[in-house]
Amino acid sequence: MDPVRATYRIDVPPGEGRARAEALALEQTAELPRAAVGSESARAFLGGVESVEPAPDGAVRATIAYPAAATAADPAQLLNVVFGNAALLDDVTLVGLDVGASSAATLGGPRHGIDGLRAAAGVEARPLTCAALKPMGDPVEALAQRCEALARAGIDVIKDDHGLADFPGSPLADRLDACAAALDRAAEATGRRALYVPNLIGSPRTLARGLERVVEGGAGAVLVAPLLAGLPAFRELARESPVPVLAHPAWASPRVAPETLLGTLFRLFGADAVVFPHAGGRFPFDEATCRRLADELRRPVEGIRPALPVPAGGMSLSRVAELVGFYGSDTMLLVGGTLYVDGAGLEERARTFVRRVADAASAGTGRPT
Repeated sequence: MDPVRATYRIDVPPGEGRARAEALALEQTAELPRAAVGSESARAFLGGVESVEPAPDGAVRATIAYPAAATAADPAQLLNVVFGNAALLDDVTLVGLDVGASSAATLGGPRHGIDGLRAAAGVEARPLTCAALKPMGDPVEALAQRCEALARAGIDVIKDDHGLADFPGSPLADRLDACAAALDRAAEATGRRALYVPNLIGSPRTLARGLERVVEGGAGAVLVAPLLAGLPAFRELARESPVPVLAHPAWASPRVAPETLLGTLFRLFGADAVVFPHAGGRFPFDEATCRRLADELRRPVEGIRPALPVPAGGMSLSRVAELVGFYGSDTMLLVGGTLYVDGAGLEERARTFVRRVADAASAGTGRPT
């Protein structure tokens, strides 16, 4: 079986890189000095350093190959092998991951992928539009009113903010029913039904029950934060979900490169679409990082469906054409707080958002730059 190859940035001078990489390979497998690994069977599980190269800033990049057998064909053990104890080392960052064909097949990737999400939203070619219901603490009635306004404006996907939990004053079941009714009213007026995406949060059992409830209630997709749920639990949910699963980056660690965590891993563990901050918003992502992340979500991988990039994080309407040009048609633009500047004008601003996406797509800017 193909080995699992992990690439690390190690903040040491190049002259120390080989020794640190060899120590890391042992730390992640035998957790013993090499001389103490006596049996042939144990040596077969050791990681091997394939390359150590200087980085432009004086650190090193090291690639270590781990035998697939060390992962036990288990999602949690895969994470343990590539970054278990390494996560405790403050000079080591996981910056790349190639799990190989056998491990990729075990993980499975998205169940629905880009095509499935497009089918659910009823959008064949152009970029999708997405807006978030906010804020936590507002009553169900207020959230449902906003849901209806966004749907009337032509927004494709209306998702819960990831902060909307199963609050006593705004329980998930009530929110689901109220938003479903709001979408019904909007569909009667427009002839088109938007996709409502409730947020699921809690223990694995709570997530499973929540998924069953929202699917029965007509939700066309769900939002889950994989790192709050636990990546293995997220994988099980995504594999069983009859509707697409959007992944939120809450609790993402800077010790794993965004393109590796949100791109490679989220996709392999089953995310059909991944929300992440675009450059120039509220979070410190740059364009190069966003480009690599989107590429990881969409690049061809045998047996693994591509996932949809969902750039967000404080995007303004003035940047719509720029975003469509940067990411291309296979993307979903998420605009949140910008639409809420004046509550009375939510529907009007949402219409502007929808129109600008359509204009950018028809103008031929729907290809990545």
